[in-house]
Amino acid sequence: MKYVLTGSTGNITKPLASTLIAAGHEVTIISSNESRKEEIEKLGAKAAIGSVLDKAFLANTFSGADAVYLMIPPTFSVSDWLGYQKEVAKNFVAAIQQSGVKNIVQLSSIGAHMGEGAGPIDGLAYLEKRLATIDGINVVKLRPSYFYTNFYTMVDMIKHAGILGSNLGSADQQLVLTHPNDIADAVAKQLLALNFKGQSIEYVSSDVRTFSDIVKAIGEAIEKPELPWIQFSDVDTFQGMTQAGLPEVFAKSYVQMGKSIREGLIQEDYFNRNEQPQGKVKLEEFAKEFAQVYNH
Repeated sequence: MKYVLTGSTGNITKPLASTLIAAGHEVTIISSNESRKEEIEKLGAKAAIGSVLDKAFLANTFSGADAVYLMIPPTFSVSDWLGYQKEVAKNFVAAIQQSGVKNIVQLSSIGAHMGEGAGPIDGLAYLEKRLATIDGINVVKLRPSYFYTNFYTMVDMIKHAGILGSNLGSADQQLVLTHPNDIADAVAKQLLALNFKGQSIEYVSSDVRTFSDIVKAIGEAIEKPELPWIQFSDVDTFQGMTQAGLPEVFAKSYVQMGKSIREGLIQEDYFNRNEQPQGKVKLEEFAKEFAQVYNH
């Protein structure tokens, strides 16, 4: 099989590529960064260096592929985040139509059912909808939940303030969690089988735990068993993010996502469908990874 993967050498695309290559398939990885070329080739993949904002480049790269893995690359260099996401989505759609590729696995997100009001997830929901307008293609829209790795942004908070917290919710609220490796496994499973037809949605999750559970596991792993979970206000969260150097447009979007998680909106469809974690990486295992980063 010939697979084209977006996402450069990120924490999903890299292990995904390794799995596909180990199974004997031909893999091309799209990256906007020329300096990633050597790393991509060392994996055994072909590097396609170009921009997801270049429709012709995408169409040319997608041509001849049996399947494409689509994800909208994050960037902190734009002033209109949703506008950027929509432009990439439109380019993906145009490239699919021009190249004739028939099988797509899209990295979407929990909360995409909302359509809007979910912060950075809104652009992924937009791509879901745009893909639904293309006749004759097969699409699996994977909706992973809150990434464990998002907690790495709170390392400095623990070190300087001795707390863990955000506007995501209170200590007894549940959070659906996903590890990037489990997402990579879920994408690989779909691409290797290539037996999906039409357009479907699949959730990806590793664990469902309360913030009390999360802070307990992380606290014990870093030898701070009394580490408290503090629920911040949206205003304080926004100020904290911008003071840490995050541009306002991104801080506003993340605060909106946190608010929608806290209010039960983002995870609503997951729980309504009675979804269950199928990933391997449980909270306590991630806490060990967190400790390695914390102590580095």
